[in-house]
Amino acid sequence: MSLYGKLAELPVQIDGYRLAGSSRKVSASYERLTTTVCLLGRGEDGLGEEVSYHAGDQHRFRRSGADHDLAGRYTVHEFSERLDSVDLFDRPPDLEASHDYRRWAFESAALDLALRQNGLTLHAAFGIEPRPLRFVFSPGLDAPPAIDPLPAFLERYPAMRFKLDASGAWTRKTMEDLAATGAVEVVDLKGAYRGTPVDQPPDRDLYHRLVEALPEVWIEDPALTDQTDAVLAPHRDRVTWDAPIHSIEDIEALPFAPRMLNIKPSRFGRLRTLLDAYDYCRDREIGMYGGGQFELGPGRGQIQYLASILHPSGPNDVAPIVYHGAEPAPGLPQPPLDPQPAGAGFRWLEPGCDHDD
Repeated sequence: MSLYGKLAELPVQIDGYRLAGSSRKVSASYERLTTTVCLLGRGEDGLGEEVSYHAGDQHRFRRSGADHDLAGRYTVHEFSERLDSVDLFDRPPDLEASHDYRRWAFESAALDLALRQNGLTLHAAFGIEPRPLRFVFSPGLDAPPAIDPLPAFLERYPAMRFKLDASGAWTRKTMEDLAATGAVEVVDLKGAYRGTPVDQPPDRDLYHRLVEALPEVWIEDPALTDQTDAVLAPHRDRVTWDAPIHSIEDIEALPFAPRMLNIKPSRFGRLRTLLDAYDYCRDREIGMYGGGQFELGPGRGQIQYLASILHPSGPNDVAPIVYHGAEPAPGLPQPPLDPQPAGAGFRWLEPGCDHDD
């Protein structure tokens, strides 16, 4: 049976819902906002996290005050069909991807609630035991680029591994210094984004320096042009994709068959679309790793939970929330994380956070 087939018929009763905001000051100029969707029913709650990046979308969502009538008895599949008839935005979002992010918040909350009402954990419903979870950390590098803070982390935590965002400012010396650490597993070229603050244009010289200086890292989201494709063609077995992947159709539309993919649940919107993609990759032996969206609440634990079940040994960019903006302080949780699902539901007990379970 498909992964989705194991969940689709779970009954769930929804009496209403509420919203709760979270925020974290990331820099002097940016405050990260997310909103937790809490579906209520039969004395239980089900949680999901809306991770849209534009503050305006978050503020308008919170002001909406849970104004949709979603009450009723459903199966997980029927609730998803119910959402097809609900406009979750009172005006078009500032970022098109926010449609999927908000849909995922409700679908993940409904799954959590259904599992809790039926006394099940996600891994029990799947029939797959969670395993110790490897994760990598994604610190930003200063500009002009220096490899700090990697050495400080490695001094305290020698087993730490990293996923880094490249830029055209990376010199050959930068990459040689990174290679010398032996700790970089994924380099994100940000070439598949359009109209966002992180867009990175194609840069043949950057790609050439990267494949030469870091011959074993995964290369994520290159911008393919005639020039850059010529550089990367001999290295296609280590090219992986993130931003373009929202469905099986997106995987099949890639310019060449992937060996590895970054699966971010919130990009898929619908639970079925996500789980079908997991099945597709597993059937074709496409490697997977998880990625986050700077979650501040239950969404981070949920992506850790999925990773621990479906791709625990990948370079999962799902470090615990306590790593957001972290200095190499003592006592940070280290990979691999021991499996720590809650007693029921779609919940993973995040180290360093308070929990009701």
